[in-house]
Parts: sequence; C-alpha cells; structure tokens
Amino acid sequence: MKNLHLEHPEDMILEGNIKVFDALYETAHLSLKIDGAPAVVFGTHPENGKFFVGTKSVFNKKKDMICYTVEDVFRKYDRKTHDSLIRVLINCILYLPKIDGIIQADFIGVGGSNIYRPNTLEYHFPDVVTQKIILAPHTFYKTKTTLLDAVAQPLTPNVYYLTDNDNVKWIQPTVDKVFDDHKPPKVRTDNVTFLTAKEAKIAKTAINQLIKNDVELSDYNLFEILGCNHLVNLYQLILEIKQDLMDTFIVYGSPKCYVDGIEIKGEGFVMTTKYGIIKLVDRAEFAYANFNNGRFKS
Repeated sequence: MKNLHLEHPEDMILEGNIKVFDALYETAHLSLKIDGAPAVVFGTHPENGKFFVGTKSVFNKKKDMICYTVEDVFRKYDRKTHDSLIRVLINCILYLPKIDGIIQADFIGVGGSNIYRPNTLEYHFPDVVTQKIILAPHTFYKTKTTLLDAVAQPLTPNVYYLTDNDNVKWIQPTVDKVFDDHKPPKVRTDNVTFLTAKEAKIAKTAINQLIKNDVELSDYNLFEILGCNHLVNLYQLILEIKQDLMDTFIVYGSPKCYVDGIEIKGEGFVMTTKYGIIKLVDRAEFAYANFNNGRFKS
C-alpha cells in the first residue's frame, strides 16, 4: 500500500465495509504504534544511490524536500519556522546508519535521559539512554524506480532489523496476541442505512469532536450523528470487539508508556491482514489526550 492514512475499524463500517469484522478476527501481523514526532524517512535513494533523510514530504510530487547533506537541510527549511525539525534532520544525517532500502521512523529524542515525551505520551526507559538519538522504525518502503512509486509494508525483523549502536537506539517492540478461536459475528445489514463517503467524512469529524470534548460515545450521541440505530449498533459492536482484542495483546521490548501519569500499553496497534491495514486505538484514552495536546488544540 502507499503511505496512506490508516483508518479506525469502527470508522470503516460507516460506509458499509463489513469485511472489517473479518479483519479483526483474521490472523494478522501486529505492531505497536509509537507516539513519536516528527516522522523521519531515510535510506538510499533508488535513483542516485545516495543516502538521504527527510520527512514524509520526500514523497512530494511537486517540491523536492530530500536532504543529502546538512547544507540541504538549511537550504530547504526556514530556521524561523522549522528550527526543531532542522535539528532533528541534522542529527539524522550525522548519526543514522547508511542503510540499503528506505525506512520510516518516529523520532523520540536525543540521548542523555531516560524519560521522553516527543508528543502526547511519555516514555520511560529503564536506564539513561547513552546513544545520540532515539528512533522507532515502523515502515519499510520498496521500489525499483522512484520514491513516488514506493510501496509501504510493516517493518518486521524478517524484513529489516536494526541493531543499536553508539549513535542510535532503536525502539522495536513486538506484540503477541493471546490465542483464541473466536469467529467473526454474523451481522445483518438489511436494515442498516450506511453513509456516503461525504457523509462519513462529516460523521468522523463530529465523532472526533465528541472525543476531543470528552463526551461519551453513547448510543444517543452517535444516533445524533449517524441517524440510524442499526448503524450505531454496528459501530458500538466494533468498538467492543476492538477493545476486547487489544486487551489480549502482550507487548515486549517497549519502554514503559504513560498518558497523564497513567501507565498504558501504548498509543495503539497496527494490524496488517489480508484485508488491509487498520489501526486500533483506545480513542477515549489516547485520542482524547492527543486532541488536547498543545500541538493539536488549534
């Protein structure tokens, strides 16, 4: 898949994507979402063989935002508006390994502490990090032509494994699922009035506003937005299935994670199945905190 926005499974049902139920019960590759910032893309450019770094803007079709040198960073980013990003990209040019292939990672911070809050969540490492920079890699891009043709896939140890060195500490958690043999529920859709793409977009915005305002996603509140009791029931059913599923996940190799002083498993999870890639997030817990983080209030 291309580098697209991942959907919540409950949002996918709004337009009638019933396969989301199969996806939630399907054998899947699971990964932990890390709440870092910014997203950094780095690797070997397929057209010239040079090592580069940048943000997701390296995939921009119109503007060249690929950086090969420190001079490139200063030339392409304004110091007044992108000072912190400039420092991140320079650190990445100086310290990231010159790898084959292309990887996307979340930047966590620079070494010298054991507590980091790059975005909404706070990460606690057992010891002070001695490496220069900390990143959480999560996506590997494959292409035989240009960056614009790059296809994303989850970064797994069998695809590419990054080893800590004196310069870089990598956060590469693994996620296991407690075994169960449950089957997807049989759902009836004959009485459901699904939304059009335009209506679904408006509904998602309204639901996010409820979450931002810490308003319960009750049947009544959802009916006010969706206008169909049967669709509300499907939406709530997926929320329940998603939460039950996340409760079975066991995370290894991750620093402890906190939101507002409360320890949680993490930002959420990414499930990669034959039906596609979806994200599982406790929206009442993380999304509320994320929406009300200073970086997102506006």
